[in-house]
Amino acid sequence: MSEMVIETEGLHKVFRTRRGTGYAVRDLNLAVPAGGVHGFLGPNGSGKTTTIRMLLGLAAPTRGRMRLFGRDVPHHLPEVLPRIGAVVESPKFAPNFSGRQNLQLLAGTIGVPATRVDEVLETVSLGGRDRDRFRAYSLGMKQRLAIAATLLKDPDLLILDEPTNGLDPSGIREIRETIRELGGRGVTVLLSSHILAEVQQVCDSATIIGRGRMLASGRVDDLIGAGTTWRVGVPDPVSACGALTAAGLTSRVADGRLVVETDAPESVTRVLAAAGIYLTELVAERADLESVFLQLTEGTSLDDTATRLTEPDTTYDEGGAPA
Repeated sequence: MSEMVIETEGLHKVFRTRRGTGYAVRDLNLAVPAGGVHGFLGPNGSGKTTTIRMLLGLAAPTRGRMRLFGRDVPHHLPEVLPRIGAVVESPKFAPNFSGRQNLQLLAGTIGVPATRVDEVLETVSLGGRDRDRFRAYSLGMKQRLAIAATLLKDPDLLILDEPTNGLDPSGIREIRETIRELGGRGVTVLLSSHILAEVQQVCDSATIIGRGRMLASGRVDDLIGAGTTWRVGVPDPVSACGALTAAGLTSRVADGRLVVETDAPESVTRVLAAAGIYLTELVAERADLESVFLQLTEGTSLDDTATRLTEPDTTYDEGGAPA
């Protein structure tokens, strides 16, 4: 079994709002295995950033247990912190310094060799722009420099909170490629995002949360489902559905369309042809993380801060101090 780099058990965070006591995280059991990219997915306000802040000791949980590299935190946080890099807020660099100068200054502060600056610049593909002033960088370049800064100490775990927010398609692609490369090199990356379709392209596994609760977790392929859904164009969907069902294929009529779930599309054409029904289209419609998420959250409100609590919890404000 893979080592779990991040584990939470019954993690709970409540706070007070103008409308009473609400929760940001509720009984969250999170498990992130070593190596690769793990997506931490959910809409804005679902509890992702609050969870990350608690893991890093920036906010206090109401109750529950957290472990990083098998060590309880926050008690053992100083012990494991050197193994962690995190980009949780907007990067802060000297605007009149070049990207290289900013990294050199940081490297001297944390005591890493100057040669490490060249290595991390190459990793995030900023080698050709490293002598430009930070203030001239695009948003995507600023984010890549922030990632480079966290990589100076060669962390085993990299936590990225919404790293593509505000980026154009080119910037998103650059960050995606950097994350994919890091995961392939053995770094464990926890990627928090609400852009589910984008995350699907880089994540090996994922946890989906909503209203502070875990809705699903596992390998991306398992969450989506191994099978393929096919949209089948026929003159009479109901009759075609009957023929396919009689032949043992899983099919249904949805919104006037015939939908078949199978890994063998040739069986659809064969069964329908034998029944004298001819296709006008056969189009694959494989599920994605976004459609899975929408199914999991169907009929629920995503406004987690408006929900009242009934259990008598110790209450903390958003910064972790008793309310």
